[in-house]
Amino acid sequence: MNIEHKVIEIIAEQAVLEVSDVSESSTLVDLGIDSLGLVESIFAIEEEFDITIPFNANEPDKSDFDISNVKAIITGIKILIAEQQN
Repeated sequence: MNIEHKVIEIIAEQAVLEVSDVSESSTLVDLGIDSLGLVESIFAIEEEFDITIPFNANEPDKSDFDISNVKAIITGIKILIAEQQN
């Protein structure tokens, strides 16, 4: 499974964009994803990869999970998947 592509698919779906409109350097703000869209994206990612993202939607700046851009989200997901497999 290509983690990068699947995450971009999920984020594009939440942003109601084409996959080609989402790059790893895109921020969620760039893509028009608001706080509700972020929460929905996180739920979809957790379900897809069977992981739990340590994220507090009420205090995203206090989270250990970096959501600054798509690449950071992908990196965080890869770390969580690797930790789960150990």
